[in-house]
Amino acid sequence: MSSAADVPAHLVLSRRDLEFLLYEWLDVESLTERKRFSDHSRETFDAVMELSEQIAVKHFAPHNKKADANEPHVGEDGKVVLIPEVEQALTVFNDAGLISGQFDDSLGGMQLPTTVSKASLAWFQAANTGTATYPFLTIGNANLLIEYGSEDLVDAYVRPMLEGRFHGTMCLSEPGAGSSLAYITTKAVEQGDGTYAVTGTKMWISGGEHELGENIVHLVLAKIPGGPAGVKGISLFVVPKTLVNADGSLGERNDVNLVGLNHKMGYRGTTNTLLAFGENGGATGYLVGEPHKGLSYMFKMMNEARIGVGMGATALGYTGYLHSVAYARDRAQGRPVGDKDPAAPQVPIIDHSDVRRMLLAQKSYVEGGLALGLYCSRLVDEQITGEQDAADRAGFLLDVLTPIAKAWPSQWCLEANNLAIQVHGGYGYTRDYNVEQFYRDNRLNPIHEGTNGIQGLDLLGRKVVAQGGRGLQLLVETITETIDAMSGEYADALRAAVDRLVAVTGTLWGQGDAEVALANSSAYLEATGHVVVAWLWLDQLRAIGDKEGAFYDGKRVAARYFFRYELPKTGPQFDLLENLDRTTLDLDTSVL
Repeated sequence: MSSAADVPAHLVLSRRDLEFLLYEWLDVESLTERKRFSDHSRETFDAVMELSEQIAVKHFAPHNKKADANEPHVGEDGKVVLIPEVEQALTVFNDAGLISGQFDDSLGGMQLPTTVSKASLAWFQAANTGTATYPFLTIGNANLLIEYGSEDLVDAYVRPMLEGRFHGTMCLSEPGAGSSLAYITTKAVEQGDGTYAVTGTKMWISGGEHELGENIVHLVLAKIPGGPAGVKGISLFVVPKTLVNADGSLGERNDVNLVGLNHKMGYRGTTNTLLAFGENGGATGYLVGEPHKGLSYMFKMMNEARIGVGMGATALGYTGYLHSVAYARDRAQGRPVGDKDPAAPQVPIIDHSDVRRMLLAQKSYVEGGLALGLYCSRLVDEQITGEQDAADRAGFLLDVLTPIAKAWPSQWCLEANNLAIQVHGGYGYTRDYNVEQFYRDNRLNPIHEGTNGIQGLDLLGRKVVAQGGRGLQLLVETITETIDAMSGEYADALRAAVDRLVAVTGTLWGQGDAEVALANSSAYLEATGHVVVAWLWLDQLRAIGDKEGAFYDGKRVAARYFFRYELPKTGPQFDLLENLDRTTLDLDTSVL
């Protein structure tokens, strides 16, 4: 059982599963043959993973419960107060160079494959998601500025972020707009010197205010007066907490002010803020790229964050699963069904079939989710370094998979956390054990970076029909390659599910009523997600082949569970979709 702050590595994440996925399944070692990664080897990848495990276990996991119990607050001096262990852990993380792992050598990075970098970050998301969120946001911020920002912005803000001195955020939502970004009211007025005066209020800004590091680099969506209406008039700005002088030194405090902290059910170690820009005349902002293209730029960070949210959800589900397996092996209760002797010793609860069912469900969800996140990361590497045709294909497939990679783990790895509590019984519902916090932390992920409902609209409304249905076609072709390489019960079941997915997609869009189609987008997302994860399980079995050992047998039984218990759930969902159900559309809301 694990109830103390000291959590051993084998309860945080599975090093063996990561090694299997990276080397035996995704073959990341072959990436070292490409110019970008030619300085690396299996040895350097292993060193990064070992270092990540050590720092996560030693410096992140020990204060996970303390940060949850002592959430950020505003001190008497108006500054946000965090427990000191957060900054201490981030200092170790940054000093190890992990903040810059995937970035170019010219920026001080290790130039690691994205797949290895995301596997590394998973250790920290599993050990302490609240503290891990700060570098998670900073990495996404830096990636966006490298792609779309000027050289001056990169020098002034990206380099300090990759040194661990500055932190980054993304400021999209507003109190009156929420996810409907067309209605944001934050404005940016050109000042004639290349800067803009930014005024407005932003809500739900993770990492928006704290005293970690030297500065906070806010990426802010705002509208330039006179621009197009709606989302076509949104621009993107760098608005630092503290201005940076031409020589790189810190200048005066910018007009960015904390209005208040949001107090959350989970993720309590991460500050979440309401920020006011320009209360005293206008916060100084710097335009990123061209005017009115801000939302397209921000989607670079948002899409990266969506895959990262899925990985974070998986990591939390995974550590919860490992905790519940350990508990089930240790906790004695009850007797075998056939044993009628009341004096017989009690058996570990892992011997009970329903506990095994819950453990297998968790294993199938979290290992499937980890495969999904790392597969998407491998597509990023292909997109960056592959030959043109392969890179284009990887980019398009990544677009299709992104809403699934965000939504599926944040639904089903949350369910894994739910089952972990159930395995613990009454103890699981107490703060003495870790699994209740994992559930609370993970419950945010179906909301984070676009709710799962928004992901459903994105998948059905955009991604599978893009370029005349090329998105769905490419996904089906990729899945079919695995099916054709295998045979037997699982391959046949998956082929039937894929055929139904194609037919149902045609039915939804063939009837000519987008409102009816999109009213069923959440069911479509869930069913498609299960088809995709079933494919990833089958593809893992292809990589395993006839290899022997307990680890591989565990993979086989988890795949069996998913194909016997989970994939069949798509049948009723496809039936519902095929019938073009109007229940939600025809609802008289007065009856609710």
